[in-house]
Amino acid sequence: MTAVEVLFRYGAQPSESVMSAYGRLSDVYGIRRLQLREAERTIRAEYDATRLNIADVEKLLRAAGFDITEKLALA
Repeated sequence: MTAVEVLFRYGAQPSESVMSAYGRLSDVYGIRRLQLREAERTIRAEYDATRLNIADVEKLLRAAGFDITEKLALA
């Protein structure tokens, strides 16, 4: 397993249904951890790079309903 982190910024405030879908994302094989920071409008995802890549993670977040606007550099 190769753990990788990625940080995304989102635009629109997530609705209740988006947050419900967000809660189910941790059940996706390969997603290790998700951290949502509403104040900064960011989502940090830790995933297994042997199972997923950045594009897969972004696609999952968009499918959940997040308005992903950009990928940010990790600090």
